Amino acid sequence: DASGIREYEQVHVWNVTNGARFTTYAIRADEGSGIISLNGGAARHVQVGDLVIIAAFASVDAAEADAFRPTLVYVDGANRITHTNHSIPKQAA
Repeated sequence: DASGIREYEQVHVWNVTNGARFTTYAIRADEGSGIISLNGGAARHVQVGDLVIIAAFASVDAAEADAFRPTLVYVDGANRITHTNHSIPKQAA
């Protein structure tokens, strides 16, 4: 809910731990469960405990692009939301 990803929406999964990248779709887990599971062929690309990035994309025209703000959701090791943001913070040089 926090991310705005809808059930059955196509998502890209990037496994930070092993470098695997694949496309699948979202299925809703029980509210508040913190479950992120991968089923079928996608399950072959991830092990329990791997760090993953889940991304969804939107198609917008030029006028919408200027106002578009992505939603980034950050979680802890138990997949509890720690914070959200609308941009990737700049790293100090």
